[in-house]
Amino acid sequence: MSAEIYRDAWGIPHLRADSAEELARAQGRVTARDRAWQLEVERHRAQGTSASFLGPEALPWDRFARRALLADTARRCHAALAERDPETAAWVRAYTDGVNESLTADAPAPEFARAGLAPGRWEPWTPLAVWLATHILFAGFPAKLWRAHVAGHLGPDAVALFATDGPGTAGSNGWLVSGERTVTGHAVIAGDPHRYIEEPGVYQQIHLSCPEFDVVGLAVPGVPGIAHFGHTGTVAWAITNAMADYQDLYRERLRRTGAGIEALGPDGAWHRAARHTELITVAGEEPVEVEVVETDRGPVIAGGPEGLDDGTPLALSLRHPPRVTADLGFSALLPLLRARRAADVDRALDAWTEPVNVVQAADTEGGLLHRVAGRVPVRAAANGTGPVPAWEPGHEWTGWHTPPRAGFTDGVAVMANQRGPAGPLGVEFAPPHRAERIAALLAAKDRWSAADMPAIHTDTHLASAGPLLDHLAALEDLPPEAGALRDRLLAWDRRMDAGSTGAAAYAAVRGAVVRRLAAHPALAAAAVPPAYPEVFQPWLALVPRVAYALEHLLRAEDLYGVDRAGAVRAALEEVAASEPSGTWGDTHRLAPWRALPDASPQEPGLSGDHDCVLCTSAVPGLTDRAARGPAARYVWDLADRQDSRWVVPHGASGVPGSPHHRDQLPLWLAGELAPVVTDFDRLVKETDV
Repeated sequence: MSAEIYRDAWGIPHLRADSAEELARAQGRVTARDRAWQLEVERHRAQGTSASFLGPEALPWDRFARRALLADTARRCHAALAERDPETAAWVRAYTDGVNESLTADAPAPEFARAGLAPGRWEPWTPLAVWLATHILFAGFPAKLWRAHVAGHLGPDAVALFATDGPGTAGSNGWLVSGERTVTGHAVIAGDPHRYIEEPGVYQQIHLSCPEFDVVGLAVPGVPGIAHFGHTGTVAWAITNAMADYQDLYRERLRRTGAGIEALGPDGAWHRAARHTELITVAGEEPVEVEVVETDRGPVIAGGPEGLDDGTPLALSLRHPPRVTADLGFSALLPLLRARRAADVDRALDAWTEPVNVVQAADTEGGLLHRVAGRVPVRAAANGTGPVPAWEPGHEWTGWHTPPRAGFTDGVAVMANQRGPAGPLGVEFAPPHRAERIAALLAAKDRWSAADMPAIHTDTHLASAGPLLDHLAALEDLPPEAGALRDRLLAWDRRMDAGSTGAAAYAAVRGAVVRRLAAHPALAAAAVPPAYPEVFQPWLALVPRVAYALEHLLRAEDLYGVDRAGAVRAALEEVAASEPSGTWGDTHRLAPWRALPDASPQEPGLSGDHDCVLCTSAVPGLTDRAARGPAARYVWDLADRQDSRWVVPHGASGVPGSPHHRDQLPLWLAGELAPVVTDFDRLVKETDV
């Protein structure tokens, strides 16, 4: 045997091979077989060439990818990996060999014909580029542009008012219940990563087995191994976004000279910047030329010697660890697969770079782990709050933080992007509602089992509704319709269930309040975003910022003189005049991203909301549709791996028409999980590879 592919009842691939390298090749082959179109899209996005077949809508991303030097950084990181860790480099190459073999031998997915595209070739560095492109905006560095923008227009106090989980970041829930709190005496780890929901999904359920290891988990299509969520039989691990701040923006003073471009450095001298031009092909339009510039801080991602598009004399460069160190942390991937105990996971994560995560792990011998993993630079506090001047000293990186560790409370640890163990490493964190709710639910019972965990996954209590409901309770002398609506909302159970008319009415009033606050003249100065590239605009739009910070804005001692009670009253009366007749699920529908939009049937209604444990994020004031949500759910049982469970939003296959393209969607919608099967005798052999 070189390698074998098996499938379970859900079409999930289970791979068995004689060596880790052969297994990586098989993983590449099966991923290309199941997700060929997805791999092609991700390869092009990482290279900044997606507009060549997706058209002008993809141009802003391609321009950013080129200017940020994503592909070049991946090549540098791969070259350094090959020198520093040749075993891992060979393992990654085996994966790309498998991808290329399948793309050549197997029939192309139907999307290729629609796009008029042929599958391209993967290079050994392509998985690193996919990883970098997937996570470059994960830490939300454009939020620094927002902080500078709102502070400049509304004053420095506005930064704290609007501080909350940004619209472009990704988060997760995760919790570990130690053996002292379970019915089996062994730990259970559960959670759900919150990402943009894509079709095919951003996570791939997979089982990898060879003489060295046998691991089930959630892989990132295009990247070998199992990085974020895995179970080896004797140890399991899971992550959430730590919300750490590890990417810096520098305001640059650039000038053209006869020899090229120079940047003013902190020593007061002008220094030569690297410069070249690239051509971006755009389907249906003329090619677009992009000037790529890199200063001593990093690649220039906005503006240039002539300033921004509106003439503002400004350029911005991005400094982030992989560009500085030529290391993406791939040396952690094989040791994670080989881990037998929590201590092995701990050692493996010492090599982790990006993204910075909070990790929980447990093993069958009672070992536990709760730590931050990743590389965060030591530098001035000002670097974390906004862009800093490249020409002034004091903003350089002077070392690396030691990743913090955390303990357990009553045998439980909860991570939900709140200000937890990564607090010293970040600036903004998610509101504490999800973390506090999970902790409260876990405290309500002495002993837990793996089978109990879906009830936590699907909890829809909305604690952040409190401030708006308090404002409603204080209103007096309301018209009859508005008074009746107010009374119904105050009696509502604060659960954002898809079938709830109360949740629909609350969401309608909330959206109206958001729109009224965002339109108020006191905030108007912040309503026009600065002329930064389009890819950063989600972080700079006022309505989403008001929506996600609404509870802070309603509770603040003063909001620039805004009559908040009047805004709430007007919003209530507006909704009462045409109150929604349906349920929350009628408007709160799944809105997955597809590279090639199609005429799919209407997506299903969803329970949950941004601050619920069941985090299905809409943008109040703009849309009830949810583009973000649980990209997977998992329960890792350390008593018996076969009692573990998992689910993804759609299915294991990315091929339209496959029986496993969307067969997990009913489970996902119902909060149910599919069994994790690891016994090859219970699987169906598909083929040798």
